[in-house]
Amino acid sequence: MKFLKALELFEEILKNSQHSPDDQRSATIWKFSCDKFGPENLNELIKLKKNNIGSEGVKALADALCKNSTLKTLKIKKKGIGSEGVKALADALCKNSTLTSLDLQENHLGPEEGKALADALCKNSTLTSLELYENNLGSEGGKALVNALCKNSTLTSLILWNNNLGSEGGKALADALCKNSTLTSLDLYMIELGSEEGYNTLGSEGAKALADALCKNSMLTSLDLSLNKLGSEGGKALADALLQELHADFFDF
Repeated sequence: MKFLKALELFEEILKNSQHSPDDQRSATIWKFSCDKFGPENLNELIKLKKNNIGSEGVKALADALCKNSTLKTLKIKKKGIGSEGVKALADALCKNSTLTSLDLQENHLGPEEGKALADALCKNSTLTSLELYENNLGSEGGKALVNALCKNSTLTSLILWNNNLGSEGGKALADALCKNSTLTSLDLYMIELGSEEGYNTLGSEGAKALADALCKNSMLTSLDLSLNKLGSEGGKALADALLQELHADFFDF
């Protein structure tokens, strides 16, 4: 309750402040991570940083997001926010209309959490950046998430590196890229889209499927495929795709 009251007070102060646009923009960025800040600067927020925020903490935060109309960036890193917490946050994303960037890296998110976020992406109309690296979405969570890209019309940046999406997740991703018309940056660093048994990362077959998708996608300008064991055939397929579609400004593999 104290957090919610503080949030409402903060929002009122921000609306009536005389600060510059840059200062107001900075004030809308909250970061709950393992980074170290001086206690003289964080006050109450240091308690959220140094302790596991947990499901209950995220539920309170999610409730606040349903009412807040100023917050644009939210980072909750390495907090183990729990399945119920993620579902509450996903529900909030369906109602919130100002958040544009969400970072949930290293939160042990699994298939069910991936599905909850996927559902939110299908309904949310403001989020432009989503960072989910170093989680464990798996094939089912990955498929649900990338399938949401077929319906979402605002997301421009997606970071999925080091999530073992498996071969099925890779196929779903390739299909989604053929249909999505907003994503411009995709990070698949060490994504493990290869065989389910060996987790051979993207591999040549995954690279070929992705290459086919790139021939049809006209929006993507940045793609990171580092540490994906593309193989010579996969590399050739991607090279051929780039020759057909020269829209890519940044291509790292």
